[in-house]
Amino acid sequence: MGYGAMRITGPGTWGPPADPDEAIRVLKRCLELGVNLIDTADSYGPEVSENLIAEALHPYPDDLVIATKGGLVRTGPGKWPRDLRPERIKECCEASLRRLKLDRIDLYQLHSVGPKVPYEETVGAVADLKAEGKIRHIGVCNVGRTELEMARAIVDVVSVQNQYSIVDRSSEMVLENCEQGGLGFMPWFALGAGDLGEEAASTLDEVATAHDASRFQVALAWLLAHSPVTLPIPGTSKVAHLEENVSAAEIELSTDELAKLDAI
Repeated sequence: MGYGAMRITGPGTWGPPADPDEAIRVLKRCLELGVNLIDTADSYGPEVSENLIAEALHPYPDDLVIATKGGLVRTGPGKWPRDLRPERIKECCEASLRRLKLDRIDLYQLHSVGPKVPYEETVGAVADLKAEGKIRHIGVCNVGRTELEMARAIVDVVSVQNQYSIVDRSSEMVLENCEQGGLGFMPWFALGAGDLGEEAASTLDEVATAHDASRFQVALAWLLAHSPVTLPIPGTSKVAHLEENVSAAEIELSTDELAKLDAI
């Protein structure tokens, strides 16, 4: 179970968090709970999430993987225009290195596919950064199978981050490609920001009751059981909620329970 550091910012993923001290406690508690991958992006805040991670955790433990992203521009709360020009991707990476106080980023991800830039050019930019030793591994986000294979033809890709959950399986074929290629798959919006829909609620609650758990813990346990390459990265701004999310990894779903959940 990883941790997504999008929610340690203000409303609309804009500005500082309402409780910066609690945000710091959340990040420190991640390590205490054994979480060793924290996913962030330069656009979270913007810059706020990366700065808080450095403040809370630097110098980092040797086994901690910090994954960040570049390619989105923030123009206001809840606004996410894209700019994936190669020169800007390189500028974004350099800025993330400075904020995170790193010489090399373990996993650098392209946050999206640019509407006006050939994807091959954008991928070429991160290939250059890897060759320069500024990033160790490359990931892609919000891609279809065509973009994924395009990227893999240019550079070694280790992970995909797409929207995916028990109630949104539009990326199922991309997940299957990841399984076949041995790539990690990080589902974002895995808990629907606390709303998985009434249609799924009764089944989730039925299974949750049997495990003395919440429907959201069951949704995370399903993600872990559904595929061996899945790495959920639920986010939160509260320590108690973080502990609840991480403990979902201990839930062992039966074959019958998995069949019920698969049928949602």
